[in-house]
Amino acid sequence: MDIKGLDYNTKREKLVMPEYGREIQKMVAHAVSLPTKEERQHCAETIIQLMETKVPQLANSSNYEQTLWDHLYLMSHKELDIDWPYDVSEAEKIHSKPQPLKLPKENVRLRHYGRLIEELFEKLKSMPAGDERDALTEYTANQMKRDLATWGHGSMDDERVANDLARFTDGVIQLDLNSFRFEKVNVANDDSKKKKKK
Repeated sequence: MDIKGLDYNTKREKLVMPEYGREIQKMVAHAVSLPTKEERQHCAETIIQLMETKVPQLANSSNYEQTLWDHLYLMSHKELDIDWPYDVSEAEKIHSKPQPLKLPKENVRLRHYGRLIEELFEKLKSMPAGDERDALTEYTANQMKRDLATWGHGSMDDERVANDLARFTDGVIQLDLNSFRFEKVNVANDDSKKKKKK
């Protein structure tokens, strides 16, 4: 529906830095159009003061003034001819996207335990019996139970942990459930969360 006289944002020029709003963008366009360098300089300094009030969280960073001038440079489409108090040649890096993280190539067989637990299984297989292996076994078993509680739909049966530990270490590690004590695992109940929200 197109009503005469209504000005929709979707029909306007896209904002370079939306966090500052359309009014600041208009002021920057006005500053670019001013005839003398002195007027443009004075206008730019006033705009920077207003930009500080729009995004106050920038003041917490160490180089926030540099960031504000970089933003002004970008908002002017690099056309504002003034004496820049900071070097704005690297301003375009703000809009550059980071390189995607490389994921490990090996597949994780046991998704509910994760790759690190799989690595612990391999380490436990090759370790000699003793206090060090016992401590690592205790840590691994407790972490497995926490992982099951988080990713195994709340299923964290002690027998399952003991069986998995024995199976994935090729029988090297055998937990005695009569003497081994697991750490207490708190499982957040989804029903209690829902009731609290009401």
